[in-house]
Amino acid sequence: MRVALVALETTNHRNSTGNHRFERLARQLVDAGHDVRFFCSRWWSSDPDTVELDGVEYHGIADEDALGEFCVRLPLAIGRYAPDVVHTRPAPPPQVIAASTGGTLARAPLALEWYGDEGLDPDAPATRLVAREPQMVITPSELVRTRVRELGALERGSRAIPEGIDFDAVEEADVGDGVDVAYAHPLDESANAESLLLGLAELRDRDWRATIVGDGPRRAEYEQQAADLRIDDRVTFTGACDRERRLRVYRGAHVFVHTAFREYFATELLWALACGCVGIVEYQAESSAHELVENYERSFRVTDPEGVADAIVEAGECDRLDIDDTWQSYDHAAILDRYVDTYEELMTDFSFI
Repeated sequence: MRVALVALETTNHRNSTGNHRFERLARQLVDAGHDVRFFCSRWWSSDPDTVELDGVEYHGIADEDALGEFCVRLPLAIGRYAPDVVHTRPAPPPQVIAASTGGTLARAPLALEWYGDEGLDPDAPATRLVAREPQMVITPSELVRTRVRELGALERGSRAIPEGIDFDAVEEADVGDGVDVAYAHPLDESANAESLLLGLAELRDRDWRATIVGDGPRRAEYEQQAADLRIDDRVTFTGACDRERRLRVYRGAHVFVHTAFREYFATELLWALACGCVGIVEYQAESSAHELVENYERSFRVTDPEGVADAIVEAGECDRLDIDDTWQSYDHAAILDRYVDTYEELMTDFSFI
């Protein structure tokens, strides 16, 4: 299959989760034997126009920030490549229209990868226009899918494909020193780690240890809160950790608590569940985390710190595991299959237009 991926900006321009997901998809498609060409703006010197990175061929259509030039050149570049599918990102909106035009020239359907962190104004006419332009909008969760549908995307033309994990890495990871509770999230304005700390403070008279993974501007504030609650001797702040260390923490933990205010897809929760953790999710209107555990027996959904505390106690009745094969269906290979199936359906449907 020939796939044209389109994104004016890459992780070399902006380090966002959505950009990482899109480029990971490119690498996985190449590794699976598909022909992939990634059309973007150059982050390298203007000569040459093409670079290869991790097996992916990046074609610099224009210099960085040259949106107008990029959109003028893109349709013809796509047409010459003659892909089976064109797959683009929603920001900036003009690139979607240019990618759509290129798809028309190539007689290929258009898919749109909408992660949720693009920073688009939902009230802007251009945002609503791009939501309606493609034959398929792909999101990481039903939360984001619902928002895109509210912008005008059709239900039959939208699909949630979750983030993936490397299940082999889970199986190969060491099991860390046992802790009772684990938490992981950047310690920023959306972390809401105070819900966890307040819940743990309710359990001062019980024997437990907790590990908080993550760093950010509110770390010192959370460390002070733990001290004020007189639980700092039992809460370890590890800072930012690499994947190997995170898996070691998760495989050694009994419970993983997710309380963040905003989450387009709860990737760390998914890793922890695969590592055998009991999942405790505090419901938040801007978070999709509850979607992962809606039909999962080893989980609890709560609404406040008191609920977090009660769930931690009740989770003690669950067996302690360090891996759960239930989550093999979220392995990267399985998620890639869902993308490829979506492309094939689009190609079949588009052939009748």
